[in-house]
Amino acid sequence: MKSSAPTIRDVAAAAQVSTATVSKYINGAQRFSPKVEAALDVAIANLGYKSNPLAKSMITGRTNTIGLSVLDITNPHFSSILKGANRVAHDHEFSVLLVDTEETPSRERRTLEELSRRVDGMIVFSRLREKDMGWMADIDKPLVFFGSLNELPIPTVASDDHGGAFMLAQHLRMLGHKRIAYLGFSKSRRDEERLGGIYECLNAAGMELAVFDGEAPSSAEGERMCSSIVLGASRPDAVICYNDLMALGFMKEAANLGLSIPRDLSVVGFDNIPYGKYVSPALTTVDLQSERMGATAMTKLLAVIRGEPVEKLTKVAPQLVLRASTLARS
Repeated sequence: MKSSAPTIRDVAAAAQVSTATVSKYINGAQRFSPKVEAALDVAIANLGYKSNPLAKSMITGRTNTIGLSVLDITNPHFSSILKGANRVAHDHEFSVLLVDTEETPSRERRTLEELSRRVDGMIVFSRLREKDMGWMADIDKPLVFFGSLNELPIPTVASDDHGGAFMLAQHLRMLGHKRIAYLGFSKSRRDEERLGGIYECLNAAGMELAVFDGEAPSSAEGERMCSSIVLGASRPDAVICYNDLMALGFMKEAANLGLSIPRDLSVVGFDNIPYGKYVSPALTTVDLQSERMGATAMTKLLAVIRGEPVEKLTKVAPQLVLRASTLARS
């Protein structure tokens, strides 16, 4: 018959101390004399004792788990954020509990409130407008939010969407494009920032922008919207898409319609997802440093958990990635 796993009482008996002493030692709640700690280490090693994480969390009130809420885990942008966040968490002996709200704002509050009861802190993406997020500041757990907030007292990490959009528009303008369109996603607060960067660049040059609004930030939506953009009365010679997924769908349908990219029109996106460099033509994009954003947010949240002061907003600088989906106009 297999013997039962050693218990805290077995460790106490072997080290000739109380169970309370063992509990405080393994949970890091108190230090003891070198002699007592050495006896505890020997007893734990000889017995092969392993602490119960659930029992430890009940004693300390800590789970060593961080909640990460993303909008769509099938989007490689969020997968990269998870990768960066998880790396930092692992280095600090924390685990990451992931939830996916599937681009559905109506389920965010319930999901986050339930998640908060199982973790020591949370990193949150949200499609909600700031005026509808007051309840989030009342969650009794440390939070870090992805994106800019004007009023809520929550530390944030944001990409410079305005600056990245300006760079894309400037690149297209320098290539000689005159009729630029934007395929956006107005349900996202980041859409407004991207539009602002594009407008700042084009207004300075006296250029207009044709704006189209998608229903989802997906490749299927980029594919669906393509015909209404390129078969209209005034076809653009360049299209800026809200993200790379929309751009890839748009490019696929444009080819189906008989257009050549970039000969007939240039196409660009945001995020620098891995797929973008393997399509033909490879996609020009803005790298918003997704993995670095995840790592930065996790580092910031762990500092908040430790009670350390952090800056309200941390911005991650974007980088323009030039590939073959853009071409100079003669």
